[in-house]
Amino acid sequence: MSENFTAACVQFTAGSDSEPNLRMVRDLVRRARDVGADLIMTPEASNFVESGRRRREKARREADDPFLTGMRSVARETGAWLLIGSLVIDPTGEPDATAGETRLANRSFLVDPGGRIVARYDKIHMFDIDLPGGESYRESNAYRPGGATIVVDTPWGRLGMSVCYDVRFPHLYRALAQAGADFLVVPSVFTVPTGNAHWHLLLRARAIENGCFVFAPAQWGEHTAGRRSYGHSLIVDPWGEVLADADDGVGIISARIEVARIAEVRRMVPSLQHDRRLTEPELVERPLAAE
Repeated sequence: MSENFTAACVQFTAGSDSEPNLRMVRDLVRRARDVGADLIMTPEASNFVESGRRRREKARREADDPFLTGMRSVARETGAWLLIGSLVIDPTGEPDATAGETRLANRSFLVDPGGRIVARYDKIHMFDIDLPGGESYRESNAYRPGGATIVVDTPWGRLGMSVCYDVRFPHLYRALAQAGADFLVVPSVFTVPTGNAHWHLLLRARAIENGCFVFAPAQWGEHTAGRRSYGHSLIVDPWGEVLADADDGVGIISARIEVARIAEVRRMVPSLQHDRRLTEPELVERPLAAE
């Protein structure tokens, strides 16, 4: 494994059509490569952000998705590793497809410099929530949840894959770290209210808990139907230090990643070695007051 590399996160505002989104992301990937990035990551739902029936109409199968095809091409062009945060994919006809299932897949891809897809991950946890300001989301109505955790080898170490709302489930990241993950990716379309409250805290916590670098490319700005995304793409080191923060706007962030920092932090706080298998909690009922 290489001792260090440069990681970059792309931040942009996806519209409802794939073609202009691809043009923007392709240009940002080239910019990131021009400043020396070896691993370049895009946000969740990079191909388009859409709602309702139009989302289903625009979704394509992997083989037919123009965004995926374009990103594989730009990987070959630039010679960079690409983490496509996620794409809205129609899984109809896939080996694990359920007859009559109409929901889509929220799928992340890791692409090597030759344009080959080396790993896929379908988002496991669905964002079904009602926010205090009146915003309501039912992701499970549109997407089928994934069922497999993914850790994949890269030239610099092992990468654990996740998407957005997964970040609220620390046991997922513990499982990835215990499976050897050195880097955790959290591509996202985080809402503004939850982003303001929790984004930095959650990502720094996942880094600290597991002694991993965390890469979190995010969408920013206003999308279709008035949906607003928080932005603030982050790169966090295993000690919880924020190495780069995109704040608001469209652009890229990058940071030099020193792989040896992972072992250094895990020596200082060896919590991964101290995990213990727990039994189910025992409920101790409050005793009745003596009469």
